[in-house]
Amino acid sequence: MSRTPAASPVPPGRSPITLPGRGCVSRRCFRPAFGPVGPRALWALLLAWGALQTARAQWLTQSFDLVAGWNAVYLHVDASHAVLDDLMAAPVNAPIEEVWQWNSDVPAAQFTQNPAVPADTGSPWASWVRGQGAEAVLKRLAGNRAYLVRLRNDTPGFRWQVQGRPVAPRYIWTTTGLNFLGFPTPPEAAPSFENFLQPAPVLLNNLELYRYGGGPMGPGNPVRVFALHTTPVRRGEAFWLRAGDYFNRYFGPFALELPPGRSLEFGDASSASSLRLRNLTAQPLVVTLSLVASESAPAGQPAILGPPPVLIRGPRNLTDLTYGYQDLSAPRSWALQPAGQPGSDVEMVLGVNRSAMSGQPGDLYAGILRLTDSRALSQVDLPVSATVASRAGLWVGAAAVTQVRHYLTQYQRGDDGKPVLQPDGRYAVESVKNDLGTVGRPYPLRLILHTGADGAGARLLQRVFIGPKPDGTVGVTTREELLDAAQLAHARRISAVHLPWSAANVPWAGTGALRPGAAVSVPVTVSYDDAANPFLHLYHPDHDNLNATFDQRLERGEESYELRRDITLTVRPPADDFDSLTRGHNTVSGHYAELITLTGTTKAGRPGPESRTFEVRGTFELTRLTDIAELTTD
Repeated sequence: MSRTPAASPVPPGRSPITLPGRGCVSRRCFRPAFGPVGPRALWALLLAWGALQTARAQWLTQSFDLVAGWNAVYLHVDASHAVLDDLMAAPVNAPIEEVWQWNSDVPAAQFTQNPAVPADTGSPWASWVRGQGAEAVLKRLAGNRAYLVRLRNDTPGFRWQVQGRPVAPRYIWTTTGLNFLGFPTPPEAAPSFENFLQPAPVLLNNLELYRYGGGPMGPGNPVRVFALHTTPVRRGEAFWLRAGDYFNRYFGPFALELPPGRSLEFGDASSASSLRLRNLTAQPLVVTLSLVASESAPAGQPAILGPPPVLIRGPRNLTDLTYGYQDLSAPRSWALQPAGQPGSDVEMVLGVNRSAMSGQPGDLYAGILRLTDSRALSQVDLPVSATVASRAGLWVGAAAVTQVRHYLTQYQRGDDGKPVLQPDGRYAVESVKNDLGTVGRPYPLRLILHTGADGAGARLLQRVFIGPKPDGTVGVTTREELLDAAQLAHARRISAVHLPWSAANVPWAGTGALRPGAAVSVPVTVSYDDAANPFLHLYHPDHDNLNATFDQRLERGEESYELRRDITLTVRPPADDFDSLTRGHNTVSGHYAELITLTGTTKAGRPGPESRTFEVRGTFELTRLTDIAELTTD
């Protein structure tokens, strides 16, 4: 039997009941004003806002065995990716008539009647009723929430399957007795309440427990449970609990301190995140972490390539100060000492091996981190995800020149000790020392590159500007006038003084890709008469490219040379340590090589102009300052 919620504060066929010593059966209970936004509108706004937050997810199906009448369930998954009307539109879910969500965040003073009986007026209950359509207050199923679900009377049993994103446990306990909760116990072999609460004897000895058994609501539904030694703590079942004035902090044998957001979403930029695991029992406890594959994504959600390659940071190597790591190809365990003793808690630093994530930028890797304990009391599922990072953006760093190729020539000498002169007028060469020699001190050269999504399309810049643009966005530009003139105080300029300056600041286009195992090559050419040519000095008569009477321009090679610098950056794979593997999407390093060619005049009888090539080598390291993929040039 369905109804419109506004028809009555108490669903028909259900009499208001009172938890012993608690509750309120009078409609004169205090209800503070909401102001211009009523509770129904407030719920709708909050739920609609929450629906906008879901972008990517890991997927797990939670199953509930329902009986005819009222059932209490607790969601350990978040199914807010779809509206409830769509989830219930499937014929398989037809036996479900009503769903009521309990929101423990709403103050207890807002009850107009007993909290054990759902009412949609002035209470923390939000409802969905079949056929209600847009009038339903409850739009989506959120995780870490308790629900009352009414199954049609002509359906004695039904398995309700909810696919959603696993969520980390989050509990709010009140001493008012208004605790409608479920516990993250193992789904295969649920412990009894007596076993589950053994590590919390105060709670066990003072606990009052109520559960729903199906059928209509009345004086015996929910019913108090006394046989705690035989009542299982089934995963997915919600219970009313209270323990007098005792404020409970125990919801399982171990506790987790999670990062902001309570999930491990590494996205395309994050490199590491930490968890703290704490033993809450008076006995040693072993906690095991394993990586479980996600289910296939539901329709309309991003496809998942597979579980992310999760790494666990190990101890620091005191020789090179790097961290080791373990992967989660096999489960890992931690032995925790009893609560309050040294070793009762441990910090886990997790990351993803970016070098092991193939695919296109934006492709999703997702899985589930599952924590279980040696007493078989809890199973906590945490979502973990990462996306393939784009390599687009502005990369800034430096090369360190450590080697220069020798060009030392030894000439032949005659018996008289003088160099031997050849018929063409040149001295006879005996040997050439042409190996690479190390420099006394590495010489730094700043590097500025902008790349496309896959690291290709690299462009080398002499200078670059980052700051607000006139359209209100933040941009990367080649000229200051392309920025918002009123906000230049918030802009930054980065320059490389070893590269030739030009007014237009046109980038030099490179070939190859800035990614591990690949290389980027960029030619930088400076004309012999360019003002940026280092051989040209406007105020020195021997280096101004003018004749002695300053009335005729000289050719290339007479006083200055054409300069060509062929710069090659070969990116090496990340080092085999935790930081290098997890940060490889934002830092690259490798081998630096540069050929410097000076070209002069063409002499008679020779096929081409005279030239001389010099070679330097070293290392480089670049860090991505921003992932802005567009370089604004006009």
